[in-house]
Order: sequence, then C-alpha cells, then structure tokens
Amino acid sequence: MHFNHLTGFLLPALVSAQTFTSCDPTKKTCGSDVGLNQAKYNVDFTKGTSKDWKMTYGTAKYDRTNGLSFTINKITDAPTMQSEFYFFFGTVTAIAKASPGTGIVSCVILESDDLDEIDWEWLGGQPNQVQTNYFGKGNTTSYDRGSTETVQDAQNTWHNYTIQWTSAFTTWYIDGAPVRTLQYADAVGGANYPQTPMRVKLGTWSASTGGSQGTIEWAGGQTNFAQAPFTMHVKSLSITNSNPGSSYVYGDRTGSFKSIKVQKKLANLPENVGDDHSNSYVDVFIKAFMGVPDLF
Repeated sequence: MHFNHLTGFLLPALVSAQTFTSCDPTKKTCGSDVGLNQAKYNVDFTKGTSKDWKMTYGTAKYDRTNGLSFTINKITDAPTMQSEFYFFFGTVTAIAKASPGTGIVSCVILESDDLDEIDWEWLGGQPNQVQTNYFGKGNTTSYDRGSTETVQDAQNTWHNYTIQWTSAFTTWYIDGAPVRTLQYADAVGGANYPQTPMRVKLGTWSASTGGSQGTIEWAGGQTNFAQAPFTMHVKSLSITNSNPGSSYVYGDRTGSFKSIKVQKKLANLPENVGDDHSNSYVDVFIKAFMGVPDLF
C-alpha cells in the first residue's frame, strides 16, 4: 500500500500506518542507509522488545504466546513499527496472525527511500484472504499490481508469510508454497520493479481514519469501533540479506540496483534478537502527520 500525507483532517499530530520517505535519493542527495551487516537475522518477539525496531506511531504489547501485538481500540489508533536497518535483496519471513474487523488493514511492508515497495496486506473482513502488491519509485498512476491469495483462517491461525526478493524476480510464499511471482521485466521493463535497499514496516490501521471513499470500499467498509479491540500479532520475523553491509549508498539518481554501493564493516547485529520485557508496553511520541492510502 502506498500512502500520501493528509493534513488538516484530524489533529495534525496523528498518523496512520503509513509509508513515506523523508529523503528521496532519485530527487536529491540523501544520507546513506544503515545496513543489516549480516547474511541472516531473526527476531523472536515472544522474548520482548528489540533495539533493532522502533515504533513510529502508537504502542505495541509483547507476550510469550503471541509475541508482538498491534491493537486498534479507536479511530485514531494505527500502531506502526519499522526496522532500524535496511537490507538489499534476500528474503523476509513473518509468522503472523492478521487482525479481524471490517475496514481494518494489517500490513507487512518492505519499503525503500525512493518508495520502492513490496507488500502483504490483510483485510479484516476477509479472514481467508491476503493481498500482495508492489510499487516502483512511488508510481501510483495505476492500481493493477495487486493480487488476492487464499489463506485459511488468517486471523486465528499462525501462517508463514515470505517474500523472496531478488534483482530478477520477487516471489510471495504462504507456508512455504509460492503464490505469486513478479518478474523484473514485467514491471514496465524493470522501471517499476522494487530494487533498492528496503526496511521492514509492520502495523495495522483503519480505513475509516480519514480514508477516501475508494479506500473505505477497498477495505470492506467503515469500521465499527464498538466491536474493538482489533489485534494483529507477529510472533517472529527473519531476514536473509543477499548483500550484507554496514550501509547502503545511492551512487546516482537512477534508482537502479546497479547504482547501489554496499559499504562493508564488521557485523553489528546479533543473529537472534529479543530483549526479555514480556507484557511491557512501548510508548512513543507521535512524529508525523496523518497518512492515508491514495487509492483512487
């Protein structure tokens, strides 16, 4: 899901589960991205918080059974988290349960600074489906890139959701079985193919929170908050990084994977991460304006 900013709709300090960039390297000179300086990484959220992840809006809860929990209780809730590092091609696997609730959207998103994006999205009114999507360089001129896949009881059953991302193709897997493959050449000859270093974003939001009519219809309708709470769970997340590095630098403004420079240093992250703070809440300051999907 690609998002744009919305201001003046509600309190400007509020934010939705959003994807945006603070500096687009295809438009101006930006700083380097902090890299995942190892080939394999795993975080077990049943062990508590991790220093490698930060809340960008709202709060999250951790416990030994469900791991990381994002809960929506009211219209202004949109708990969102992102990795503090980027990786450059590889795989991402999340063990997750989607949130129930009409109009509620759960997300696992890979996104780069120039708005390349690869998505898993679950709609709360469709418990047996998950949507896949991608964007290249923030191009939202059409919305024909998505697909809908079948998954049994996504809200109550743990499933393994994997994205295999290479310079030639991207494949989405559910419980180890491939459900969709995107070839580089099929994304406008590669122009719209996601190919720059990504960070991982997790979260849930309601289309009722400032969404356009088209967004609300896509999400299944308005959310009845009298039925809250609506909770998404992520038990663990693992990454294989094809190009480990301490940082990634855009060599020019093309947004091509061929322009990315990988800076090497000693590994700075443990392979298994999770600080033991079970049942604790993570409180953060609100740092951005409301963001809503721009679908139509």
